[in-house]
Amino acid sequence: MEAHYTDWLHLILRWAHFITGAAWIGTSFYFNWLNHSMRQPLDRIEGVSGQLFSIHGGKFYEVRAYTGAPKVLPSTLHWFKWEAYFTWLTGFSLLCVVYYLNPDYYLISKNSADLSHMQAILLSLGSLAGAWLCYDYLCRALSKSPVLLASIGFVAITLAAYGLCQVFSSRAAYIHIGAMTGTIMAANVFFVIIPGQRAMVDAMLAGEPPDISKGKQGALRSLHNNYLTLPVLFIMISNHFPMTYGHRANWAILAAISVLGALTRHYFNLKHQGRHKQWILPAAAAGMVALAFVTKPAPADGPQSDQQVSYSEMHAVLALRCIPCHTSKPTFPGVHVPPKGIVYDSPQTIKAMADKIAQVAVHSKTMPLANATNMTEEEREILRRWIEQGAALQ
Repeated sequence: MEAHYTDWLHLILRWAHFITGAAWIGTSFYFNWLNHSMRQPLDRIEGVSGQLFSIHGGKFYEVRAYTGAPKVLPSTLHWFKWEAYFTWLTGFSLLCVVYYLNPDYYLISKNSADLSHMQAILLSLGSLAGAWLCYDYLCRALSKSPVLLASIGFVAITLAAYGLCQVFSSRAAYIHIGAMTGTIMAANVFFVIIPGQRAMVDAMLAGEPPDISKGKQGALRSLHNNYLTLPVLFIMISNHFPMTYGHRANWAILAAISVLGALTRHYFNLKHQGRHKQWILPAAAAGMVALAFVTKPAPADGPQSDQQVSYSEMHAVLALRCIPCHTSKPTFPGVHVPPKGIVYDSPQTIKAMADKIAQVAVHSKTMPLANATNMTEEEREILRRWIEQGAALQ
């Protein structure tokens, strides 16, 4: 496929993923708020366990929650499933287009595991399937021990993050943890929530009482999905923040941010129930501030030379390792436009981008992406010295 059409396919898939993901997360937030906000009904209505009044857009709304199901099904019953399905399908399509079609550039890290294209792709697919199978087994085995389930799940996903950071590029490892989590969430809808709801509806259509336990299982998985949304949202934007995925403890930083995201979600879930734990949000904010200090770039390892670096010496490194992508007409295979529109076609542009070069090529070492052009530590040291010596154009 021509580069122009590949870029448009990427854009369309990413846009569709964003739209469907926003719709899915919106319904997740709303229905968890709805469940937690139900109060005792004002009037005694058979089968109704909760009632909620709300106002929006100039209209008043009344919502009733049934213990099981109404005696008669309404003619129109709204289902919420396609948002989840299309979010996963577009996300998996993006994984194929971005990572599977360009494994050397985006997926495989040349600084860690020596994987073939097929090995890397099979490992990626296996991580998605394995995440769901392990989670589903734990849910069924530990459904009555939610704290133990959450603890084991957190340890498992942290170990997965550590392992993937050793074999994939750091950006790809983060994205795969997000894909694994997203797969768990979508599979919850496909294999548990919707089948449970379908069984209840089918029983009512057959004139039989619905099995309420199936609805409870779906509600539990829906709650799990609710807590996973903020960690997944962070992973979706993490590519813009190399100080996280590019840090030497990237797996631990991902684990910490995921906990802080789930903790933030927990605050709002409690608040909707009328339980105000005011310490949670300040604690989460303090955790993010602490991470800012933890991720501060560390001094370069080993002795550092103060030998003056000329512009021409520095530019020779850029020309070999960076400019093949970051130029108006990229020459690196598979790169058709300069990433993020950054070009190093003039000395003035390079000087203006000196701080950014230091961040991604010297401190976090996330560029070149997956070290596709094999930048050495000695070359990174040349860039560091040139920048710290004032980025002179001589």
